[in-house]
Formats: sequence, C-alpha cells, structure tokens
Amino acid sequence: MKEQAEFARRLGDGEEDGYDAVVVGSGYGGSVAACRMSMAGIRVCLIEKGRRWEAHDFPTDSLKIMSAVRMENHNLGVSFGPKDALFQVHEQNDSLAVVACGIGGGSLVNAGVMVPTPVRARRNTKWPKEWERDWDICEASAAAMLGIQRVPVKFPAAKVLGELTDGEIEKSFETSMKLSVNFALEEPVSNSMKSQKMGRCLACGNCLAGCPYNAKSSTDKNYLLSAIQAGCDVTTECQVHYVVKNPYENFQECRISRKRRRWHVYLNEIDYITADFVVLSAGVFGTTEILFQSQMRGLKLSDSLGSGFSCNGNTVAYLAGSPAPLSSYGLNRKQLSKIPFQERPGPSISSSYTYSSGFTIQGAVLPTAYPYLLFKGITTYGWPTGFWFFHGVLDKIKHVTNFKASQAMVLNAMGYDDNDGKITFHKDMNRICFSPPNDPLLPRKLNAFQKLTKKLGGILFISRYRSTSVHHLGGCNASSDHLCGVCNPSGQVFDPEGPATVHAGLYVCDASLIPCSVGINPSLTIATAAEYVSKHLVRDVLMYKNNNNVELPVKTDHQSPHSTLEKNTRGDWRSMVIFKETMRGYIGGMPSTAYLKMKMNSRDKKGPPGEFWKWGIRECHPLLRGKVGGYVEFKAIEKDKLHVLDGKINLCKVDCRTPYTQYMHYHLLLAASSGSRYVLEGKKILNPYLFALNAWSETTTLHVTFRKVVMNNSGEDEMNLKGEFHISMIELLKSLLSLEGNNRGRFIRLLLLTLLRTYILQIPRGSHKADFTISDSCLKRYPRSTLHKVKTEDGFFISCRQWKCTRIPLTLEGPEQPKPVLLLNGLSTESYSLPTEPNDLVRTLLEEGHEIWLLQPRSHPLNASNYFTIEDIGRFDVPAAINKILELHGQHTTIHVVAHCVGGLAVHIALMGGHVSLAHIASLSCINSSMFFKLNASSMFKMWLPLIPLSMVILGKNKILPLLETSKASRRHRLLQYIARWIPRCERCTCYECEVFSGIFGNAFWHENISPSMHYWLHKESWTRLPMATFPHLRKICKAGFIVDNNGINSYLIHPERMALPTLYISGGRSLLVTPETSFLAHKYMKLHQPAFRHERIVVEGFGHSDLLIGEESYKKVFPHILSHIRLSAKGGKNGETIAEGRKYSKESLEWENDLYEEYGGFRSWFPPLAVILLFLFFFFSSSCF
Repeated sequence: MKEQAEFARRLGDGEEDGYDAVVVGSGYGGSVAACRMSMAGIRVCLIEKGRRWEAHDFPTDSLKIMSAVRMENHNLGVSFGPKDALFQVHEQNDSLAVVACGIGGGSLVNAGVMVPTPVRARRNTKWPKEWERDWDICEASAAAMLGIQRVPVKFPAAKVLGELTDGEIEKSFETSMKLSVNFALEEPVSNSMKSQKMGRCLACGNCLAGCPYNAKSSTDKNYLLSAIQAGCDVTTECQVHYVVKNPYENFQECRISRKRRRWHVYLNEIDYITADFVVLSAGVFGTTEILFQSQMRGLKLSDSLGSGFSCNGNTVAYLAGSPAPLSSYGLNRKQLSKIPFQERPGPSISSSYTYSSGFTIQGAVLPTAYPYLLFKGITTYGWPTGFWFFHGVLDKIKHVTNFKASQAMVLNAMGYDDNDGKITFHKDMNRICFSPPNDPLLPRKLNAFQKLTKKLGGILFISRYRSTSVHHLGGCNASSDHLCGVCNPSGQVFDPEGPATVHAGLYVCDASLIPCSVGINPSLTIATAAEYVSKHLVRDVLMYKNNNNVELPVKTDHQSPHSTLEKNTRGDWRSMVIFKETMRGYIGGMPSTAYLKMKMNSRDKKGPPGEFWKWGIRECHPLLRGKVGGYVEFKAIEKDKLHVLDGKINLCKVDCRTPYTQYMHYHLLLAASSGSRYVLEGKKILNPYLFALNAWSETTTLHVTFRKVVMNNSGEDEMNLKGEFHISMIELLKSLLSLEGNNRGRFIRLLLLTLLRTYILQIPRGSHKADFTISDSCLKRYPRSTLHKVKTEDGFFISCRQWKCTRIPLTLEGPEQPKPVLLLNGLSTESYSLPTEPNDLVRTLLEEGHEIWLLQPRSHPLNASNYFTIEDIGRFDVPAAINKILELHGQHTTIHVVAHCVGGLAVHIALMGGHVSLAHIASLSCINSSMFFKLNASSMFKMWLPLIPLSMVILGKNKILPLLETSKASRRHRLLQYIARWIPRCERCTCYECEVFSGIFGNAFWHENISPSMHYWLHKESWTRLPMATFPHLRKICKAGFIVDNNGINSYLIHPERMALPTLYISGGRSLLVTPETSFLAHKYMKLHQPAFRHERIVVEGFGHSDLLIGEESYKKVFPHILSHIRLSAKGGKNGETIAEGRKYSKESLEWENDLYEEYGGFRSWFPPLAVILLFLFFFFSSSCF
C-alpha cells in the first residue's frame, strides 16, 4: 500500500510522471472505465469526491442521516452539511434533485434495480446509432460484472401492488427486473464478488440509506475492486474542479519541458495532477460543472453543454395511513429477529409495473433512517385535503412508541420527459444552476398515484416540487457532431474550434452521455454505455502509448484483494500554510484586481534554531516559497475572469547581483474563457535604503508586467503592459486573518526575520566577490584600435581611441559612406568599449559600418586632472576631438555624436557655447543627459547638503580619489572612502569599490541589469580612479537644473539657435540619478526652438543610468534607437533636415504637454529625504530641551 505522502507529492509541481489516465468519479461510469483500463495494464488514478462507506458506516437512524446530508439551496445561495456527505440535495426554484457521493457513487444508496434499456429509448432519434452495434454485448458484460440476481420471493408490498394493478386501475404489466443484491442464490457471481466477502440480503428494506449488511453489489465491490487489484490508485475525499490542456504544450516559450502530460487535472485552485487521458465520470451535475469550469479557463466546448438534461420522468410520492399489509417501513436489527424473511419489507424495490401510457411505477420501502415527517407535510402536500399533517404526526408517534402504526409506502414513477432541461453556469456565484425538463406525463402519473391511494386507502403525500428526481441523464449528450451534443458516441469531447474534431484524451463516461430518457431505472443503461466507451477508450490509450513509445507498467498479482490503495489529501494541507491576498492597481493605465490564494510549501525537514540563517545565504526558505491560485479581473482585456493555471511565489528571492535587496516574486500563468493565455510577472523590491522608511510602500507594491502568450503559428500580436498592484491595510489584515495551517506561526516568524535582515541588520545574501576575471581570449577578440594623443587649446593632453571599420557597410544605399561617430563618456566611467560584453555600442556601430572615436577627456582615469570643470571639457576637450577627426577626414566631414551623463552636459556646453560649429555635427544622441539635468529627490537632497564642499576639504590638494580597495591611498582618501560607504544609496553592494563610488556619486546602474563579469571589470579594471575636481561645478548644474558656467550663470540656454540639428534624448524609466524629466525638457526645448529638425525622446523601462549602455539587454532595448536615429539623420538631407521641414510646433500645445514619467520626480520621491530631515529636527529639538 502506497503512502499518503506519495500522492501529495504528485500535486501540481509538474515535475512528476503523472498518470496515463485519471478517472473522476466512481459510479456506474467511472468504476467501469477505471476497471477496464487498469486490467489492460494502463496506469490509472481514480479520484472520488466522497469517502469510502463501509457497511457499518451507513446511517441507521434519523439523527445519523442528518450528518450524512448536504443541502444546497441554489435560490438563496446557501448550503450546509459536509461537502463529502453521502446524500447531496440540490434545490433550485421548483425542482429538487438528489445525488449520492462516495466510493461507488449512486450504487451505494440506490435500489440496485437492473433493467435492460427499453426498445423505445433505443429507437429515439437522439440515441447514437453506433451504440446499437455492440449494445447487447456490453449490456451482458455489465450485468455479469454487477452480479445481478432475481428477487427470490414476493414480499408484502409486491403482492399488494400485484393484486391492485392486475387490470383494475389501468392497463399495466409487471416488468421483469433483477437487482444487484446478493440473495445467496445458487447463481454464478463475478470474480470480484468472490474475492470480496459479501453478506446475504436480510430483506430489511434499508437499501436507499446504504446496505448495513454488505449485501448490495455496489460498484466498489466489483468493478472498482477489480481495478484496484489491477493496480489502480484510488484517492478519496478529493474533488476535481476543472481540467485544462497542458498550458505549456503549444507555447513559443516553453518554460518547463518536463510538463509533458497532455492534461492537468486540478483538485483545487492550486494543486493538480497530470495525465494523458482524463475520463469525467462525476455524474450529470459533477461532470457538467467540471466542463463549465474548464470552459471558463479556455477549453473550447460545444454550445450544447448543459442542454438535453433529463430527469427520466421521475416523480415521487408517499402513501401513508393505508390499512393494507404493505410492510414498507425499514427494519432495524432487533426487529429482524422477530419477523420471518418472507414477511419482511424486502429490498427497497422488488416489483415494477409499466403502464400503457408509457411510464413505470414502483413501490419502494422507506428506510428506517429517513425522517418520515419530511414526507408528511414538510416537503409535500396531502391528498385528499384535510387533516393530513396531524395524521403524519400521530402516525410518527405510533411508530416511535411501537404501537401498531398504519402502513406506508413510497411510490416512484418514471417515464419519458421531453429531455429539454438545461444546466447552466452562474459565473458570479461560480456554481451550476439547473431547470428540469417538461414532463407531459406528469398529470397521468399523479392520477395513477391517486387511483392507487383510493384502492389502498390512506393519504397520498405529493411532492411540492414540480420535479423531484434521483435519476439524472444528459447534459453532455452523445451525438454525431458538436452542434447537437458535447461528445461523440465514444465519449470523446468535441472541440468545435480545433483542427481535430475532438479534444485528444478527454472523455466523458457516465449518465451525462445518455441523450434521452430511458423510462426505467437507468443504472444498467449507464453501465452499458460505460462499457462501450471504455472499449474505445482502452484502444485509444494503448494506441497513444504505442505511438509514443511508452512502456506499460508491470502488473503485480500479489496485491491483496482488500487493499484499496486509497489516499486522502486532507492531511497534507495541515502541514502547509495557506492564505489569501487581494491587490488592486492599474496595468497599462487600466484598472485591474488580483484575488490570489497562496499555498506555501513546508515539506522540508525542520532545521536547528539557526535554520533561517542557513537558508538565507543563497536561497529562500522552503516555507517562503509556494504555489498560487485564484484569478485576476482585467475587464479592459477580457470580460471574464483570468484564472490562474500555474502560479509560483517566492517571498524571499535571492539574486547574487543584488545581495542586499530582497525580492518577492510572483509568476502567474492566466487563462481566459476566450482561450487566450497571459503571463503576469510581478515583484516587490525591498531595498534597505534609509533603513525601513520605505518598507510599507515596498512591501505593499507589486510591480507587474502583463503580456499575452503567443501560441505557435497563431499570428497573434504581442502585448506587453506594465503597471503596479497595491495591497491596502485592510486587505493585509484580511490576509493575516486568512492564514491556515499548523505552520502559520513559523511562516510569520520567518517572513519577519527576512524583513529584519533586509531593512535593519542589512546582511547580504550572497556576494559579488566571486572570481570574475577577464580572459585573454576575450580581450584578443576585441576590435583593434588606435590611441591618439591630442593637445587641447589650453595645453592639456587628452586621448582619443579610434576604431576603423574594416567591413563594407550595408545600411546605406548609394555611394555615401557612414559618417564617423564620436562617443562621449560620463564622469570617469567607461560605457561604450566593454571587453566583457559581446554586443557593446562600439561593436554595434562597427557592424553598421561606422568609424568610431571614443573621447577620453581630462575626467577619464587615464588623463585625470586635478583641477578642471565640466565647462573645460566642453570648451577644450570636445572641440579638440572633433578637430582631430576633421584633420583625418577633411573639413567637410560631419560627425554623429553620442554622449552620456557628464559627456552630454559637455557637448551641449560645446554647442550652445559656440565652441563647436554645427556644420560638423550630423546628429546628437544623449543618454540620461541634455542641456537640462534633473536629479531624483535623494540625489538632489545630497547636492543641497554640504557634502561636496566637505569632500573637497577632506581631499585637500589631491582631488583624484583612488577607488580600488588594494590601492595605496592617503589618510584623507581613506577617510573619504569610509564616509562614502556609510552614505545611504538605493542599492547596496558587497563590492568595496562599488560602495565607495555609489556613496559619492549615487548608484550609476541597477545591479540586476548588468552581468557579474561586467560588474567585476567596471570596479576592478575600469573605474580605478575618480577625479573629483569637477564636482563643485556639477553641483551648481544640479542645483540649477540646467547647464551653467563655472560661476553658476546661465550662459548657454539663451542660445537655442546653436542647436539646429536632429536630436535624440534617451532616459531610463526606472530612474536612479537623472530623472526622465531631463529628456522631457530637452525634447520640449528642441521642438519649440528647432522645429525644422527631427527630434525624438525615448524612455526605456527597467533601466536606470549607466545600465542603458552597459546592461546585458542594452543591445536589444537601447542601441536600436541610437542606430535608427543615426540612419534617419543620414537620410534626411543636409544637417539631417527632414521632409517635414518648416513644420511648426504650437507654443501653447507644448506648454500643455505633460511628462508621462513625471511620477519619478513627484512628491512620493521626496518622502524619504523629508523624513530624514524631520527625524533630524525632532532629535535636535528633543536634545536641546534637555
């Protein structure tokens, strides 16, 4: 016998082998399918919503039966009783429907009547003609397996009815029938029954409450027992909610290749098992609801789903107070010993009479456990009218006191209704609704009941409901095409929109297939249809396995016949932590709400007291990782809910690039009813910036990316939207209150410890100190260059590195060659020539056929000056570099300029100061720079503080700060390095040089955007020294917000006429130092003053400052914009003038224009600095008071 944990391991991680087939339900349909497939050597798992009911478990009195009933009132939307109750009662408007739940399904509590399918039903136009070919063979096979037997004697009720219906009331005849009950006759029984010890029928009359003497041949004692003996796994108390095709099967981006099974069978919103074949046999309501739920998740089904619902013409009445010797009350154990066998009530139904009008009436015994008053006035009305209610009360008193009570009997009528009932799905309430079919024979049935009552005497209690049914058929009708049914005659579910006519591997095998009323007890009909479907199902499975070279499992014959292999999944939930989370926000500017349910994994061994620190080094503790279910409402994209098919959550994701930052990562695969699939990626970014001042905002804000998944060869347009979700204080409290599981205290403790480690202790998770070295082969592969020493006008020597293009350019048509490109770096940083990156900007431009010139000015570590300003770079270094290019190419050459950060400030000073002639500039591209320079709040706050003047004092005469930890440095330099490392910054790093540089200048990039090798090269080989002489001038520019001279005077913006050229301004959408307002103002300035030229502004989401040029994804997301701008400028005529020359921008319209990215510089970004100021003032005044 396998352990319960083995099945729990199979739930939903997609890494398991799964099953060949999963059967849902264990009634007359599911047990047949499971048996036939298991006996064919197919690996099968049967899942049953209910529990296993042994003979001693069935209720024997009214009090016990109340605990075995679940009532669902669909009108009021309320329900009570256990979900796995034996009796499931559904009330909808004027209809009442009762179904059974448990291993064996309806066979547990029905009368076991086995009657061949009438010829009238098989001649119905809706009846599949394909069934007729093997129907008799399948019927015989089902009858043999169920071990049906004749009733040995005529019991009292059968005798009375036989005398009355003998032509006296209406022309009728007795129907020959057998029961799946063991009367211990000398008849051959099935092999299953031989191996299962069964009791002998004692004629107690309690069949409809479950046989307490183990004499009924329910499916768990024959078909299902044989399936278990053949190796079938059975899982109880586990409900299947929906099935979907493997969501990763047809994607262009298949994330998980291991998920190879064709179907996912979901046991709840989160857990699923995988299988190649799924057989739905959950009964009419269960199967139809599963398909409706699956349809809501994109499974294409016929419009006929839910149509053709039949109640088999069911009508029930109760006859009480009769003086006739009916003996139709069930007997308890004490009473059995006092009454001879022939005088006992007998099985629940032992006789059946069919009327010429086309309906059948059967007399049934009321079990001793049934509450009689329910049938005497509470759910019924009496006929003839009068004091029928008091009659019921008096009769009950007589029965309880063992006083001789009057006789009673249940009357059950069946016939042929119009089969036009409907089962629908209520999306808002997430449940099915049903309306019964029209029953044209209902008046005749009631008239027959009244005639019987007159003959027998007593009072007839008629149901208050128009339809009271226990025999449900249809809803997933079998038909030849999807216009008339849901399945084909072999049980395969139609796919109305797919290239194939059916969903491969999805079957229905239960009463919902039957397309019309059968007029009699349908148990044998259902089992026969299941035999037919199973015959084709087994053939389909074996063919699929053979075509895919899948070996059949080895059958074990030594398994115990009494071993059920049942697994219960409830216990597994207790060891996990489950909670709900509701977030609201906007994606792409459109409102959206996520209703999520998380199940955190705890299948780890409990560690020692220091377990948190052990797990926190490189990976997240298992209890902080889990799976996600639920749904997302995004009405602007899909009118229905987007259900989570596969969700993952990690509340403490570790990234070695950002060891101080904690990420809470969400990955949701969403399915819409339209069939579309979407992926929602979200993360909460927890930075230890200013300790925990941003903790609330960061822990309640989820940055999301929403994209549509494009199927293979679908030709659909891609969608990629960004936005944010927020969780309110109230929703957060609800989440805490919703925590379930024995480990919820441990979960909260671990989560708080991660926040403590991130915000307060600031202990890194991992390190950048891995040995990333630049290999010689990488350096040798870099294009050869020439270094030119250039003397500027003021006598300072700078350098320019030249790369000549050795390939024929293919980007321009005609004889014109691509123009040279001059690259200007930021302050002391290298952003273009990157040996570690295969696609840096230098290589990219060389591929385009351009000659590259990289300026290394006096701010570069190789030419570092002790005294200079940004104005010196613009006045002397930039003109000197351009003159050197002109010297080699001629005075008529025009140059494309690409500048970054301080380089952009310098080139604008050169142009607007008149130091460079516009005749030599073809275009200008600036990255995070322009004639404006707008910093974010924290960087601006540092500029307003006297940090730079104090740094100049500390440095003294030597204003070149060494950055390497191993370099020799004076005490002054060490002091400044120490102070810089303690200055707050957006992202901390374990690298010494990175901490010093970002402390002085601020974070230059988001660490997650650059590769570890790039990070190592930057700080160990590139950024070795930082010339700080220009910081006072840079401070003046930052405070002014635009370029000014060394004295802080605006000498440049007053000359817009000197900017007559095409421009491109690029900003990072996730600003670090310079905000997108920098490019917005520059773009606006150029459109206003130079409308005749092409001007473009780009904001690249996810990038900060330098990572726009040095990031791993820069060549895909940034460089194409630069290349496009250069190409268009080259094609636009002299000086890049466009065809739209002369177009004017309205000054008023430019004034109306707002920056779409102004949120980066809004009040929220000022909150942390303001909070620091307020705290400082509070402590200052508090100390002064004392």
